[in-house]
Amino acid sequence: MDSAHDSVHWDGAVNAWQIAGDVYRMGRHEWVTEAGWRQMFDDGVRTVIDLRADRERTSRDTDPQVPEDVKARIAVVHCPTEDPDHSRFSELFGPYLKDPEQYADYLQLFAEKVAAVFKAIAASPGKVVVHCSAGRDRSGVIALMLQRLAGYTDEEIISGYELAARGINERHRTHGAPHEHDPYLTEAELEALLTQRRTSLGAFLDALDPERYLSAQGVTGPELAAIRSKAGGRGAATMQS
Repeated sequence: MDSAHDSVHWDGAVNAWQIAGDVYRMGRHEWVTEAGWRQMFDDGVRTVIDLRADRERTSRDTDPQVPEDVKARIAVVHCPTEDPDHSRFSELFGPYLKDPEQYADYLQLFAEKVAAVFKAIAASPGKVVVHCSAGRDRSGVIALMLQRLAGYTDEEIISGYELAARGINERHRTHGAPHEHDPYLTEAELEALLTQRRTSLGAFLDALDPERYLSAQGVTGPELAAIRSKAGGRGAATMQS
């Protein structure tokens, strides 16, 4: 059994990690270079699920140019997990989702949208990459639900969150101007933040039943079976590190 949370080396991909089995996570797909798209395809990726809202899906001057025929070999499915114009969005999440203590409200407010992501995973041929902007929270919500369905322990799930938080923090250290809402943190600052967020995430996981949640939103038994198969579902007693 492969270790959980193996990093992935597709050229240009930021904060890219294996979630479980044949499902991966990362930051913006626009960061991936032509070589990186070819590497994803060669590794068996056939679907990229973009979790961002419409207005986030824009290219930047610093993004690499990738020929359309290279990208076309991998389906990019737009499946946003949120509506940032919802009347309660700013009240509950501020400028964006950024803390595990917000996850329960997020799943309640956008249940139908989150379920649609899992339906897309179930329907996807080959390996799947889910991504948001930073590759931390929206992709993190999908990742932790998928890992729970696949039989990962809370410790493994929390470790995955921490790796993603550290990954995007390192990106903020080395690229561009300081982020308006998410600046680079020193190791001491980051560890203090992660201490609080590990606790929040643990409390969230204690109350999480992803199968019941997804079933209530119309994800069928066969779809759940397909998701578990794609995630390499395993019993907690058989897990290896």
